[in-house]
Amino acid sequence: MWEWSPLRDWLSGVITPYWTHPLLLAVQTLMVMVCLILTMAFYTLAERKVIGWIQARKGPNRIGGLLIPGLAQPFADVVKLMFKEILIPADSNGFLFRLAPFLALVPSLSIWAVIPFSPEHAFANIDAGLLYILALTSMGVYGIILAGWAANSRYAFLGAMRSAAQIVAYEIAMGFAMVGVLMAAGSLNIGDIIHAQRGLFGWNWTWLFPMMMVYFISGVAETNRAPFDVAEGESEIVAGFHVDYSGMAFALFFIAEYVNMILISALTVIFFFGGWLSPFDGWSFVPQDSWLAAPSFFWFGLKTLCPMFGFLWLRATFPRYRFDQIMRLGWKALIPVTLVWLLVEGFMVYLHVGPWKAHL
Repeated sequence: MWEWSPLRDWLSGVITPYWTHPLLLAVQTLMVMVCLILTMAFYTLAERKVIGWIQARKGPNRIGGLLIPGLAQPFADVVKLMFKEILIPADSNGFLFRLAPFLALVPSLSIWAVIPFSPEHAFANIDAGLLYILALTSMGVYGIILAGWAANSRYAFLGAMRSAAQIVAYEIAMGFAMVGVLMAAGSLNIGDIIHAQRGLFGWNWTWLFPMMMVYFISGVAETNRAPFDVAEGESEIVAGFHVDYSGMAFALFFIAEYVNMILISALTVIFFFGGWLSPFDGWSFVPQDSWLAAPSFFWFGLKTLCPMFGFLWLRATFPRYRFDQIMRLGWKALIPVTLVWLLVEGFMVYLHVGPWKAHL
């Protein structure tokens, strides 16, 4: 947990010391969740603006300020969804139908507990952080499967099965990419993984470039984003697994998708681009006591914006793949690439090549 001495001292004077720690933790959690949801909301606006710019149109421009037309569009969407009725199909399993959106959203929010935003700024600095992330990223598929099955609809169930097969295929490739990061860092702790990367060309992207590409492509597939959005293929299966959801129930799936996009972007930065480390760290022409060389949340946030833009760029550029093409890419291309590079990385570790020279 973060150490906020002024707030802690003030709370200690207002309430008993026994409740100071949990209340401070609750305040910090609420702040992170609100910032994350606001980031997600403006990410939807950025997506529509960026894709509009790529396609030579304006995007949302009716609601908002003079400087950025359409700035209030996310809030208008929230208000619209809040006042829409949530319809429950008569033949559906009502309990599971209501539970599915939360099963999709809660794991994507829970992973942020081990994400270090800056040095010593993480809610839980656990030694098995990588396993925690791998376990919870696999949980989101249960919400999708339950949503398709509980609706008692053939279209929704077909979309859920497509999504389950896709996520299983790409989860394996993503897991092998994480094994490569584990071999490079020698630790399951997220903070140790960041500390193991030093200097711009000492980050994992230089020695694990194939793993980085596999991880990001698998992340795009995991979040059901274009060109891997067959689970929501509107032209084929009437919007997929959430076809029977409306109002805020649909919005929970919507939020989970965009929060997962931000999460995959943040994890890509942590595993392969040094997290909150500065790209100027160790450069002789930059004073090491300056803010440019200091590790901070500024660098973490700035780096995370790049993969986030990549999600939007891919959606605006590539058409949707066929389902057999997606399965072929996952099983016959990405998984073999990770296995081969794990073997190569094993030889580099054994021969003490590159970043493993220090292990002599």
